[in-house]
Amino acid sequence: MKFSCSIEIDSPRSNVVDVFSNPENLKYIQEGFISKEHISGTAGEDGAKSKMIYEKLELIETIVNNNLPDKFMALYEHKYTTNTMAVQFIALSDNKTQYICDIEYTKFNGLIIKILAKLFPSFFKKQVLKWMYLMKDYAENKN
Repeated sequence: MKFSCSIEIDSPRSNVVDVFSNPENLKYIQEGFISKEHISGTAGEDGAKSKMIYEKLELIETIVNNNLPDKFMALYEHKYTTNTMAVQFIALSDNKTQYICDIEYTKFNGLIIKILAKLFPSFFKKQVLKWMYLMKDYAENKN
């Protein structure tokens, strides 16, 4: 399952990228986020692995390609799903940034998650958009 989401943020690209790339901001831009624990590799660089802990789930993030401020791609593994996320930040003007997120789910483990993905694919997109809008709000209002 693949989908894309895109929003405009009224903030300079450098600020948006700073908000996105700073793990300290995750508690503001991802609902239910608790902590990010570095596992291996050099933090923030290609190949780095981290455990991301949320109120209701844990994920392993592997950075595939960190070419910020232009692009970022990571693999996320959960006991029920595996997906990649590719993010782009495009400066539309000095104070406006387009935030594009491409998601591809490559694996669903378990009958219930397979049924949810088949019957309610919009559920996955709504969650991504929810976090994108939280980031938008934080980037536009953090100062």
